[in-house]
Amino acid sequence: MVDALFGDGRLVGVYDALDPDRGDLEAYVGMVGEFGARSVLDVGCGTGELARLLVEAGVEVVGVDPALASLEVARGKVGAEKVRWIHGDATGLPPLQVELAVMTGNVAQVFLSDEEWMATLYGVRAALVPGGRFVFETRDPARRAWLEWNREATYKRIHVPGVGGVENWTDLLDVKEPFVTFRSTYVFESDGARMTSESTLRFRTRAEVEESLSEAGFAVADVRDAPDRPGKEFVFVAEGGAARVPGQGNVAHPAP
Repeated sequence: MVDALFGDGRLVGVYDALDPDRGDLEAYVGMVGEFGARSVLDVGCGTGELARLLVEAGVEVVGVDPALASLEVARGKVGAEKVRWIHGDATGLPPLQVELAVMTGNVAQVFLSDEEWMATLYGVRAALVPGGRFVFETRDPARRAWLEWNREATYKRIHVPGVGGVENWTDLLDVKEPFVTFRSTYVFESDGARMTSESTLRFRTRAEVEESLSEAGFAVADVRDAPDRPGKEFVFVAEGGAARVPGQGNVAHPAP
């Protein structure tokens, strides 16, 4: 199920305005250059900000996301016609052979069950060329980020052109580690509409993530600190060989 924040047109329409500082994406753009990747799969591409930055740099990009409303916003951005947009997730991709797959915004935490997470890892690995890399971030559970998920710490009010004033804050609802549930509230001052979006995330330890990557056939090449959130997140750099489907041996996928 897609959270309302990403699937409701009115909420998606103010998503970028409420989170205008996407300095976190610059680190990923830098890694694309570092690894010399000319083709990238953006898993959970959302409103397409990273895809936009990459195509501006001349990179071939495939963006996939299960939220159609988010993709509609992405398709309206400058340069969007250069991106191959896919409505879906990593478990149902068409045959691809990209050099690098990325997953930003802690998307890795939305996969609550081991089955969902492993299916995503296998899907990503199948989309990579032999030796391709998968780079993604996830919060360090030891830092207990959810302790700051309250109205006092998260409240903001912004003016969105064409929309008017919008208030936004987050409330923590439940913690049953490794699962954390929270609610985001949005108030549109133009008509007083109050909308909410509830989300549950799974906080996996570094050891758990490394074990799952190994099971999916990846080798962990590096675990970095998030430059924009030092000490709070792990940034994994995993390398994959020939794509493998569980129980079916090695499978090579031709380029589209």
